[in-house]
Amino acid sequence: MLPDDPRTPILSLLANYSKSYPLESETTARYQRFVMSHPECFERSLDLGHVTGSALIIDNACQRVLLTHHKKLDRWLQPGGHADGVADVMKVAMTESEEESGLPALAFYSDDLLDVDIHEIPERKSEPTHFHYDCRFLIRAGGSEEFVISNESNDLAWVHMDEIEAYTTELSILRMITKARRLIS
Repeated sequence: MLPDDPRTPILSLLANYSKSYPLESETTARYQRFVMSHPECFERSLDLGHVTGSALIIDNACQRVLLTHHKKLDRWLQPGGHADGVADVMKVAMTESEEESGLPALAFYSDDLLDVDIHEIPERKSEPTHFHYDCRFLIRAGGSEEFVISNESNDLAWVHMDEIEAYTTELSILRMITKARRLIS
């Protein structure tokens, strides 16, 4: 791979993540193979799957996280979405967080990945079943915590980390909560 290949930064993030979370090496290696095998991995048009960026947004006090009730998937999730050709997954995560929350003054808690996840997206209308290769970051609200519900969500909610299972028992979200708690403590 050439140094100016747009996939180089994501592969670097994944390599660092693998060092920090060696127990997740199987998932990380699968993600790396996907990126290396598909130069078009950032494009939604890649039917078998594509890179996405998302964020666990924490409040000013680092006690609550912002969840969105996703319209298409009908589940409580972290904000995020498709890269749509953008290779900078941090930028994707921040853009999606701003668009889906309406929160001002968001900032990365860390430049490192909080989590990586590969999950299946069910067939819908003209889209076949495919995978999202998600890079997840920890973002902190720095200003007003008054959110705005976007057209992609049914609802948004600030949820205390201790009460997350009232909204979701999805393992990947619980895993992010555990990691976030370690980082902010």
